[in-house]
Amino acid sequence: MPNPIRIFDTTLRDGTQGEKVSFSAEDKLRIAKRLDEFGIHYIEGGWPGSNPKDMAFFEKAKSETFRHAKIVAFGSTCRSGNLPEEDPNLKALIAAETPAVSLFGKTWLLHVSEALGITPDENLNLISGSIATLKRHKKEVIYDAEHFFDGYKDNPDYAVSTLIAARDAGADVLVLCDTNGGTLTHEVSRIVEEVKKAVGSTAVGIHAHNDAELAVANSLAAVYAGAVHVQGTVNGYGERCGNANLCSVIPNLQLKMGRSCVPEEQLSQLMRLSHFVSELANLAPENRQPYVGKSAFAHKGGVHVSAVIKNEQTYEHIRPGQVGNSRRVLVSDLSGKSNLVYKSEEMGFEFDKSSQDSSKIVQQLKVMENEGYQFEAAEASFELLVKEMTGKAPEFFKLEGFRVIMERNGNGESRSEATIKVRVNDQIELSAAEGNGPVHALDAALRRALCEFYPEISGMHLQDYKVRVLNEKDGTGARVRVLIDSASDGKSWGTVGVSENIIDASWKALSEGVIYFLMNQEKASKPDIIYTAQ
Repeated sequence: MPNPIRIFDTTLRDGTQGEKVSFSAEDKLRIAKRLDEFGIHYIEGGWPGSNPKDMAFFEKAKSETFRHAKIVAFGSTCRSGNLPEEDPNLKALIAAETPAVSLFGKTWLLHVSEALGITPDENLNLISGSIATLKRHKKEVIYDAEHFFDGYKDNPDYAVSTLIAARDAGADVLVLCDTNGGTLTHEVSRIVEEVKKAVGSTAVGIHAHNDAELAVANSLAAVYAGAVHVQGTVNGYGERCGNANLCSVIPNLQLKMGRSCVPEEQLSQLMRLSHFVSELANLAPENRQPYVGKSAFAHKGGVHVSAVIKNEQTYEHIRPGQVGNSRRVLVSDLSGKSNLVYKSEEMGFEFDKSSQDSSKIVQQLKVMENEGYQFEAAEASFELLVKEMTGKAPEFFKLEGFRVIMERNGNGESRSEATIKVRVNDQIELSAAEGNGPVHALDAALRRALCEFYPEISGMHLQDYKVRVLNEKDGTGARVRVLIDSASDGKSWGTVGVSENIIDASWKALSEGVIYFLMNQEKASKPDIIYTAQ
């Protein structure tokens, strides 16, 4: 069995340099604990002394116990003209009291001469002096050779000499950084092999950026060539186009290459880890992300669905559960009867593939999608459609009518009000409400009208609201599609409405979201429910 790969997570440092990514010190601590539980070996917390947030994180981390991971402080080699022991940056790294330090230095002569303005030999002295100082303070030193691949292609002898200086000063790992993210995979393989020969037994690592969309591929290529340390971030967060995505690197290493990097039992927590970090970053999860994305194991074409039901290997490269994901079958105008059978099983009722209803539903789906409906992100609406067409749709209420008013005064202040009349069995309920906009007011009025009959409705809320114009050339008369995500107790569901009138489309999506919620309340205080067939 090959030696395990050491995973170095830099979400809390390099990841936060990505656009729209920001974590508080408390967020960082929560993520660090989760990464530790998952089995990450190194967690880079930030640059101590550079900002109050990172300083606060390292102070908090001192009082925490990490069972698996080592917390790492990040910084640069000492400034030219400073004695290493007196350099403020190195003193801050030491004061952080982390067991390991990630230290970056210059490899590319372009940066040595133009960024630092010093001689090549002076740069080598900065590297060796800084590392030797940290080693005297009993630190594990992970040396990041910044811009290594660009520097190597420019002057291989000097680039390697910076690694030799770091190695001889006591660096524990020599990390080759593709800082600009433009190195191609075959170049990474070749250069890592050559570096391994030059530095001997010292461990080599890889730090790849994704500017050429090769960060994951380059990380794997480096491991194949002999690297034993891989740096990256959860969800690939990072500056510009991001860093190597550990949510892809880890399963590729462990499931594809047979290289152990996290405890096997933790791999099934990968999707939860991905979503946990994106939640704290206040960023929506990327559906198309490999392994952990919502669409990673989603099947739409009827031929694909038919095959994957018979044998999952036909269209899935791993079992979704290995990374904590699950298979999804989408319904659309490309759907066949196999899609309906699979979805009905997911919904908990039997569906006869040979029945007349199946043909009717497939045909209706195609007609509705041609009109602009989209059920891929509105599975609740799809379930309701199937129940309606098979005579199993519950009627919790019936709309008698609604009216929406929006006013705007000369000061630019706006006001929206909705009035709605619904029938629950033989009882009529009339209600009105104001809102931030017409859809918000309509939602509030519907809830107010139904809360006496279904008090559990207070447990659901709107999570997202999207509008898309379908035929823009028709201007203000264009058809619009409204997608609404509703949520309750950590579960979410999507509904869809289409109309030339945005309020009408919104009503369809809103009302179906409420119906779906009530339908799934096992202990809902339901009145006599009427089932209707469309």
